[in-house]
Amino acid sequence: MKKEKILNAVFKGSAIFASVVVFAMWLLFFFEFIKHSLPSIRKFGFSFLANTVWDPVSENFGALPFIFGTVFSSFLALLISLPLSLGIAIFLNELAPLWMRKPVSFLVELLAAIPSVIYGMWGIFVLSPILRNHVQPFLSNHLGFLPLFGGPYYGIGMMSAVLILSIMIIPTISSVCREIFKAVPDVYRETGLSIGATKWEMIRISVLQTSRVGIFAAAGLGLGRALGETMAVTMVIGNRPEISFSLFAPGYTMASVIANEFTEATTDVYLSALTEIGFVLFLMTFFFSFISRMIVKKYTVSIHT
Repeated sequence: MKKEKILNAVFKGSAIFASVVVFAMWLLFFFEFIKHSLPSIRKFGFSFLANTVWDPVSENFGALPFIFGTVFSSFLALLISLPLSLGIAIFLNELAPLWMRKPVSFLVELLAAIPSVIYGMWGIFVLSPILRNHVQPFLSNHLGFLPLFGGPYYGIGMMSAVLILSIMIIPTISSVCREIFKAVPDVYRETGLSIGATKWEMIRISVLQTSRVGIFAAAGLGLGRALGETMAVTMVIGNRPEISFSLFAPGYTMASVIANEFTEATTDVYLSALTEIGFVLFLMTFFFSFISRMIVKKYTVSIHT
């Protein structure tokens, strides 16, 4: 009994220590970001978030083009990848024969193991030429009156970045959705089929409707991955600090500008401005994660009540 008490005390102390370490890491991140962002905060204030000019020579810095590029590309990538991920998860969990599930699931999960720089190289040498020579001319000729498909096209730009991001977050969303669908009791499926529902009606009502909270959580994880993606986006987005709703135009993200210019920052204000962009990205990912958790919690409570 004495030995068990000692082991229990050691286990409890280890768990508490791990929790304190995680909390301390968040505090350390926050403190360091604030400390190194102070010169930029003092000089530009809140105008830093609304200014569209990024001029290191005159030390005039504004983060709005990078915030726009990050949010715009991430949400478009989520809009593309979420239906595909749901389709993959439904097929593997509900429709695919047993002999096909493991190989296809392995191939999908293998996408998550590919290094980001490989995605970037594939985007430069394969995806961008296809977009420039075939896809973007077609879209420009037929849908050029829409703001999303207006202006000249280069292959390299926001469209390439969005497609790369959507491919990169598919494994995350689909794997989480598969686990959520597996957690749905089989009795829900059997009940739907027993009352005459078709296969699609059973999936829509018994699986998708029951799993909607988990699907939202999976989308939040995918969005978090897209917001912080750096190397692949940097290689294909064009890296031009401007605000444009055209998918053909080059853009810039917060992660990309940090990766590109951090080693070139020669002044304290320049370095501080880049650090403040990192701080904004840090707060943005925290905000979207917090909102996702709150919505999931709200729906979970409403389901139980």
